[in-house]
Amino acid sequence: MCILSLMPHVIVSPCIGVKDQACTEVCPVECIYDGGDQFLIHPDECIDCGACVPACPVSAIFPEEDVPGGEESFIEKNRVHFGL
Repeated sequence: MCILSLMPHVIVSPCIGVKDQACTEVCPVECIYDGGDQFLIHPDECIDCGACVPACPVSAIFPEEDVPGGEESFIEKNRVHFGL
């Protein structure tokens, strides 16, 4: 049985096409990467400080367990991007 660990934070659909860099500017470990159409958070580098959450002007960043309904596909998108 494969058990996947939680993603500390996941960036969801409001980021697509916006990619405001406010979140990258406040991240103390620089774990937010350009994923093409949106930013993505590297789960192994994220220290779960939450600094990016209030910095996001489009409210697109959530702890995995709080990702809104209908946005769950972004959890897998993040895993795939980082090869997890």
